[in-house]
Amino acid sequence: MRTLILATAAVLASATAALATPASVSVSIGPKLQTKAEETLGVREVDDLAKTLQTTVEKKLAKTSAYDGARIELVLTDATPNHPTFKQLSDKPGLSMRSFGIGGAAIEGRAVSPDGKVIPLHYSYTEPDIRWSQRGGIWTDAEDTFDQFAYELSRGKAPSEH
Repeated sequence: MRTLILATAAVLASATAALATPASVSVSIGPKLQTKAEETLGVREVDDLAKTLQTTVEKKLAKTSAYDGARIELVLTDATPNHPTFKQLSDKPGLSMRSFGIGGAAIEGRAVSPDGKVIPLHYSYTEPDIRWSQRGGIWTDAEDTFDQFAYELSRGKAPSEH
């Protein structure tokens, strides 16, 4: 009897998992950030940052049933590095990698549920204390923003402002 119950539970769990379709996530770069990338930050750097946002959201949502079957369409509208990017360093030879400042990011977009309901999304964060900016990588605060945003989504929330 015990084996039958465990086998039934395993079959139900796998059937439920098979029915759940994880959210699809797409990320584009907003026009102002694209211009900023071309002029100062570096296009490759910002493209990589957009991929990081997509991967972060996908991984968080894969661990939960929040937004199953939905389309998450995001636009990275702004990003500020903590340390100079490679393009900034090459454009200004006197600039040091030791230079640092507060960073962050802004995300806009929408979640489209399987039934067509559209949920607007907006999230932005800028580190308020420069003392935390000296350590870490070029995009530490932006990546922290992505983590916070993805965490809120994974809890089934629709971040609308931070």
